Amino acid sequence: MRRADAELRAELVQEGALFGGYSERMAAVHQAHNARLREILEEYGWPGRRLVGEDGAAAAWLLLQHAVLDPDLMRTALVRVEQATFTGDCEAKHLALLIDRIRTLEGRLQLYGTQHDWDATGQLSPLPIEAPEGVDERRRRMGLESLAENTSRLRAQAVAEGEHPPTDYHERQRDIERWAQSVGWR
Repeated sequence: MRRADAELRAELVQEGALFGGYSERMAAVHQAHNARLREILEEYGWPGRRLVGEDGAAAAWLLLQHAVLDPDLMRTALVRVEQATFTGDCEAKHLALLIDRIRTLEGRLQLYGTQHDWDATGQLSPLPIEAPEGVDERRRRMGLESLAENTSRLRAQAVAEGEHPPTDYHERQRDIERWAQSVGWR
């Protein structure tokens, strides 16, 4: 499933179609993966390191991170990921990324600054952060690089993949809000 997700993402980048909204092809892959991940969670619990090894645990986390079409799945699995992190069965950075993903999809401030998007000035920047003065310490505790290093890396990746800021920032914000409402995040 992780390989199918990555291959489709690479195709969409190559076609220049990844950044123009949520691709119907990507949505179909994510929906199929969401259904399978839900089955796995119901049968086995969180597929952490002990159950599926380091590679399998990283794959499960990535699939969950991409489960944006299923708020219930992401919220339900968050509890399991928290428990797995507490027992050492999941990487703390994966928990931080999942928490921020859910919070930003819900329209709330993120804690760790892991979620980025284009700002009104055309810069790829972290979405708003709760208590930003402590973000690097929170990131350090979760095994993440500094916010500045992360932002620099993501900006370089965006350039390498040919991603550009939206031509109309405010329209993009309205589109994001409409999508989040339509899926049930807000």
